[in-house]
Amino acid sequence: METKWLEDFVSLAETRSFSRSAQLRHVTQPAFSRRIQALEAWAGTDLVDRSSYPTRLTPAGETLYSQSLEMLQSLQTTRAMLRGHSAAGQDVIEFAVPHTLAFTFFPAWVSSLREKFGPIKSRLIALNVHDAVMRLVEGGCDVLIAYHHASQPLQLDADRYEMVTLGQEVLAPYCRPDAAGEPMFKLPGRAGQPLPYLGYAPGAYLGRVTDLILKQAPTAIHLDRVYETDMAEGLKVMALEGHGVAFLPHSAVKKELRSRRLVPAAPPGLGSLELAMDIRAYREKPSGREAPKRTAQALWAYLASGHAGTA
Repeated sequence: METKWLEDFVSLAETRSFSRSAQLRHVTQPAFSRRIQALEAWAGTDLVDRSSYPTRLTPAGETLYSQSLEMLQSLQTTRAMLRGHSAAGQDVIEFAVPHTLAFTFFPAWVSSLREKFGPIKSRLIALNVHDAVMRLVEGGCDVLIAYHHASQPLQLDADRYEMVTLGQEVLAPYCRPDAAGEPMFKLPGRAGQPLPYLGYAPGAYLGRVTDLILKQAPTAIHLDRVYETDMAEGLKVMALEGHGVAFLPHSAVKKELRSRRLVPAAPPGLGSLELAMDIRAYREKPSGREAPKRTAQALWAYLASGHAGTA
């Protein structure tokens, strides 16, 4: 039995909705249902009355719900005690950050913090977006930093989590220049001769934002996907080698743009093929169960007071 099954079950008991709980727990509804079924298999009895709507717990489910609250609370308390054994741990702020932001935004942002807020000790946990969010949800970090766009919001419960905006990032298409300094691959391309396209792997957050840009493009864009990865840095390297067009965050390519190793792939008259996203920081609201680290609390107070800024 896994503790996340109990967390899933508590969420279901409180929302009375499989779909809403799956959303809050950042899994698909089929995956969430399988986890509840796995918990029922472990318990050896039905915990949910699936004949009713909204979802209702069976008597056994009600018993497990009350016990789950106690067990999870005990685990939280034990973790707080264990962390309290390490005074040094109170000084280290743990950040869960998607890979692209970890390579581009985060280093300069921390440098800016050290100048304006003061020295901090930090631990960077670089993950994909889903796993970074789950780090926050499962209590495995102090702060989550992630992109945000209204079309692709992170499903974090506003009653449980709070947010500050750190800045903005623009996603746009770039490619290597030719000998004359012009784009090797100039959008929009032609139907009979699509441009080589360096794309994000299915499910990648920036891939979904790129799909939105292409969908909203003022003219048809003709691309042939020749390569994909879930990391912007991987796409940038391929674009630098002249393999095609890639949609990249500006912070990832600003040095290459200054040195003209990359250039915009969309001519000015083509219309907007870029999209601005927020860069946001999230944390779990203090609940009294486990007080936030002193340094993490001080940093959050600084950011929330309007000093978030960008590096």
